[in-house]
Amino acid sequence: MGHNNDGFSAVGLRRLREVLARHVESGKIPGVVALVSRGGHTHVEALGTMQHDGGAPMRRDTIFRMASTSKPVSIAAAMVLLDECRLRLDDVVDPWLPELADRRVLTRPDAELDDTVPARRPITVRDVLTCTFGLGLDFTSLGKPIMNAVFEQGLTPNLPVEVPEPDEWMRRLGTLPLQYQPGEQWQYQIGSDLVGVLVSRVTGQSFEEFLRERIFEPLGMKDTGFHVPADQLDRLPTLYAPDPATGEFLAWDEPKNGRWSTPPAFQGGGGGLVSTADDYHAYFQMLLNGGTHQGKRILSRPAVELMTTNRLTPEQNAARTALAVNNVHISFGQGQQGGWGMGMAVRTYRGDYAPIGQFGWDGGSGTSAYADPANQLTGILLCQLGYSVPSPAHLMNDFWTTLYQAIDA
Repeated sequence: MGHNNDGFSAVGLRRLREVLARHVESGKIPGVVALVSRGGHTHVEALGTMQHDGGAPMRRDTIFRMASTSKPVSIAAAMVLLDECRLRLDDVVDPWLPELADRRVLTRPDAELDDTVPARRPITVRDVLTCTFGLGLDFTSLGKPIMNAVFEQGLTPNLPVEVPEPDEWMRRLGTLPLQYQPGEQWQYQIGSDLVGVLVSRVTGQSFEEFLRERIFEPLGMKDTGFHVPADQLDRLPTLYAPDPATGEFLAWDEPKNGRWSTPPAFQGGGGGLVSTADDYHAYFQMLLNGGTHQGKRILSRPAVELMTTNRLTPEQNAARTALAVNNVHISFGQGQQGGWGMGMAVRTYRGDYAPIGQFGWDGGSGTSAYADPANQLTGILLCQLGYSVPSPAHLMNDFWTTLYQAIDA
């Protein structure tokens, strides 16, 4: 690529490969696929192996569990419905999600479940799409009655029990009070899963069917979905959650007979997708293009702008900012970039090598995907290591630091 005005420097790409290789050679990262793209130039590195003790090599078309990096992609289904006026941002959700009508709200975030007041207003589509509808995975409230209830009801993934099918999931969600008044506070995860149920009920299709028809197929995302077909399972690596004390590689999910080997009961927009570096590149490039892919319009430009610019007030974002800054040794900087749009984080101030306006998110299975309009750049980093140890976070940090140094001109 040498020296041009819209790609990466040859020296920079060499350094990127060296930094990734150092992580793999350390023995802490079994394998990695990294894709970087700028100005029509795409560069891919596939290093290491599918298992920690060897096995097949990582390849460009390796399929990864995207975990929370599912959020920026799954939200696009809702944006299609906004574009078509089948949903409005300030519609009350009750017609589609009657389980969430007439909410009760805790008097305090740590109150007992029966210590409630009526919600000041109904929940709107906007509240759901911005994760401010009043309930979520709140890492500052672990052990509090409402979080205990969320876990007991099996409303979140990553537990030994499977998340139930959507109608039962909604029924259980409807038995709980909200932790915050609608629109008051950003909270993680549950809103992203709720988006999928909303889309499914509005369209009369499964969430996956609608995503496939309107997002995946038009973008050529042939390897993206909520499970891996049996004849493709050899492309899925083992997912590890290493022991934090010893670093021993503990298999959290095996390809065969694992969580992604059959269609799930619940198609989780918050963390259920599997995908590849090239599929994700097509999606993020479409966002950078203002909603088009190879001349086809997938989303309107305003829909993309809503998703990829900050939607939160400082008050709505307060808890997330506190978590990121005060638990930086746990969150590894996730959430420090300031804002949240729809389905993804948006940098609203500069705290590292990435500029304001960069958007995307990371996943707890060792995935990271962001695009940067200022530099017309996309970066996707995929490995098979959970955040039980800091290794994947260190890998991601070094990937982004090195990638930004590789911009030439």
